[in-house]
Amino acid sequence: MTHPLVSTEWLAAHLKAPDIRSVDASWHMPATGRNARSEHAQSHIPGAVFFDIDEIADTTSPYPHTLASPEKFASRMKKLGIGDGHRVVVYDSTGIFSAARVWWNFRVMGHEDVFVLAGGLPKWIAEGRPLEDMPPVPRDRHFTPRPNHALLRSTADMQANLVSRREQVVDARSPGRFSGQEPEPRPGVRGGHIPGAVNIHYARLLNADGTMRPRVELEAIFAAAGIDTSRRVAASCGSGVTAGIIALALRVIGAPDAAIYDGSWSEWGSRNDLPLAT
Repeated sequence: MTHPLVSTEWLAAHLKAPDIRSVDASWHMPATGRNARSEHAQSHIPGAVFFDIDEIADTTSPYPHTLASPEKFASRMKKLGIGDGHRVVVYDSTGIFSAARVWWNFRVMGHEDVFVLAGGLPKWIAEGRPLEDMPPVPRDRHFTPRPNHALLRSTADMQANLVSRREQVVDARSPGRFSGQEPEPRPGVRGGHIPGAVNIHYARLLNADGTMRPRVELEAIFAAAGIDTSRRVAASCGSGVTAGIIALALRVIGAPDAAIYDGSWSEWGSRNDLPLAT
């Protein structure tokens, strides 16, 4: 399995396989008032555990859901019953949204046997597939982190890229936020974007049902934005969530692995010492 997406049909057929672990990575913007953990407790794919991106994170960081240390990540995966040798299928309650961030979380920790459920929970429900409200009882499983720093970018890396232009920067936020014409949802964060960045709103990469667009359409979207998909991309967004959708789409079309700027605009936009464009 080299494609990063799996179908609902595939997961349904393999749901009880001993090496498969399903992960509910649902997350909602605070303004929605939705609680992903509570929704998971009420209904989830049978056997799925809940991955809390705000807790499986560096909670000492001033920025939201910053990547956890390898030690913390491994500890949390052990408690969730996810470890070496498991094939992990990540989904969310939107279709493809925060699942892409958690897909990247696993990959940056060196676990490559990880896939995103195409269409997520909405497609699963629409097809009448089984759900449960019973909390899973996972057995501890050893998880060995092997951090892949090639998939991670810091603010210092992004500053250096302003000069070197070694990587193309793709911002997944809406055009209004990218241009600074719409206010940022987080207080104290300036409007605009990293100089030289290109805007591809993540929603353009998805179908209305939350599945990923076909490869030929994805290639056309990146080409129209001026992105050379033979070169490396550093993806950014508001807080490192929808940047994962950029990275996932590039993986679908066979482009070089994209890195994610973990702090994204939550960090860059809150620092007055960093340049911006509008």
